[in-house]
Amino acid sequence: MAHDYNNILQNLCHHLEHFASSGVEIVPESELIDQLAIDSVKLLNLIMEIEDEFDISVPINILADVRTVRDLADLIHKIKSAS
Repeated sequence: MAHDYNNILQNLCHHLEHFASSGVEIVPESELIDQLAIDSVKLLNLIMEIEDEFDISVPINILADVRTVRDLADLIHKIKSAS
């Protein structure tokens, strides 16, 4: 199944709804840690879900540069495009 960027962003926001604090609006500019309260355990669980859904492998060391929802969507799109 082809995943264009907007589809990736939409699916990512859907997954984040399960991990973020309730009542928090999730937009591409939302910061994962500061605004959505995604801690390291939640992030690893989110990455496992993303890997399953998009059939990709996300290198853990590259996550240090991911700050926002858009950063994560960009990373998923880049990995997906390379495969």
